[in-house]
Amino acid sequence: MDFNFSEEQNMLRDTVRNFVDKEIMPHIAEWDRVGKFDPSIMKRLADLGLMGVCIPEEYGGSGMDYNSLAIVCEELERGDTAFRTAVSVHTGLNSMTLLQWGTEEQKQKYLVPQAKGEKVGAYGLTEPGAGSDVASIQSTAVKDGDHYILNGSKSWISLCDTADHFLVFAYTDKEKRHKGISAFIVERDWKGFDSKATKGKLGIRSGNTGEIFFDHIKVPKENLLGEEGEGFKIAMAALDNGRFTVAAGAVGQIRACLEASVKYAHERETFGKPIGQHQLVQRMIANMKAGLEMSSLLVYRAGELKNAGTRNTEETSMAKWQACDFANKAADDAIQVHGAYGYSDEYPVERYLRNSKAPVIYEGTREIHTIMQAEYALGYRKDKPLNKMLPAWEGDRAKV
Repeated sequence: MDFNFSEEQNMLRDTVRNFVDKEIMPHIAEWDRVGKFDPSIMKRLADLGLMGVCIPEEYGGSGMDYNSLAIVCEELERGDTAFRTAVSVHTGLNSMTLLQWGTEEQKQKYLVPQAKGEKVGAYGLTEPGAGSDVASIQSTAVKDGDHYILNGSKSWISLCDTADHFLVFAYTDKEKRHKGISAFIVERDWKGFDSKATKGKLGIRSGNTGEIFFDHIKVPKENLLGEEGEGFKIAMAALDNGRFTVAAGAVGQIRACLEASVKYAHERETFGKPIGQHQLVQRMIANMKAGLEMSSLLVYRAGELKNAGTRNTEETSMAKWQACDFANKAADDAIQVHGAYGYSDEYPVERYLRNSKAPVIYEGTREIHTIMQAEYALGYRKDKPLNKMLPAWEGDRAKV
């Protein structure tokens, strides 16, 4: 495994970092304070080719590899979790799933404009009574001639008021439990669709999160993704991609915590010397550095497996679990390094701590990933290649 980034990847990192420093950092404290999501950021990301960074050029993307997507997510979350989340949902959960499972007609109609950033995609799996227990969803899609009639609702949906297209999961046969779930591409402007933002969140306050509702929406049969009953399989494949981007974002948050803590440790003095010279402060900073290095290795290892076209559920689960836990701990330690000032929004670390909690929960709680890793170790869980994999990476392009 080559641990060196290519010249193109280093240029990509510089581009995203400069964007974050100029377009997000000067405003994020105020956006977070008032709970504002600025959708123009998505357009500016599209102008840089970052809304479809790992989507092949023939489908409107930038044609870079999957670790390039990780670089984008890492740098965006260094600015704020909200904007990494937007790219995770749009690219990781939606566009990459269309690339993997969509028909050519679906790719041309939905994937191409999403990869170009002309349209925004989102993902609808979670419901008020169904999170980790996916089979408990209540949304239904009943076939009626050339359409499916979709009813139900989804909760904790990122880009709920912003996205144009939603990848939605609903039962077409409830008696079959998870084998009766199907996936559909739903457009915002269809009759019967509605959305409502959620207020009062602990963190990611500058992100657009909320509920979406389906009231007898007529979904054309051409918008069924995959076959009837493949929805659970599609949802889990999408989560492999989403979890990869979440893990990469967590690396960025650890880096942000480390940078802020090192800066403050040089500036703040106690007992006649900078606090960075106190060993217990050094221990917290050393733990952040260790978490950063270990998380990076886990994330980019999973990315290399994606580049090879190899199923990576186990490796991505480990990366998501560990990187998010390291980020949560790094944010907690960063506040401790800052002392009383860490409790104030005068410094960014209190926002880092609030933001770090959600990734420990969504796209598989730490408890779910703990169980998964134990089952892999015990031999209870074994992954087989999916009948439809993401296109492997071949040097300078994805093999479609």
